[in-house]
Amino acid sequence: MKNVLLAAVFLGASTLGALAQTSSPPATADGDTPAVATPDTTNPTAPVAGANSFTEAQVKDRLTEAGYTEVTGLKLDDKGVWRAAAMKDGKSVAVALDYQGNIVAN
Repeated sequence: MKNVLLAAVFLGASTLGALAQTSSPPATADGDTPAVATPDTTNPTAPVAGANSFTEAQVKDRLTEAGYTEVTGLKLDDKGVWRAAAMKDGKSVAVALDYQGNIVAN
């Protein structure tokens, strides 16, 4: 009887360790980072690589709404980031738009 009880305790203890390993990962430290960019927010690590569902027309519209003009050479790269050359405030800039909608210029 003691052997059965000891085996049950051992089995139960080993199962708890396995359950602890399969729990969901913790939340990121920066819980304020949005999943999708809005006009008032941008992911600080942008542009973010990922499957991009924006069409070329949608990208041009977003860039225009953000104040960019003369958007040329718009291409989707292998990381899922739309890249182009554009003008803003009279200066030529390289601009990128990721799958979250973040716009980054340099």
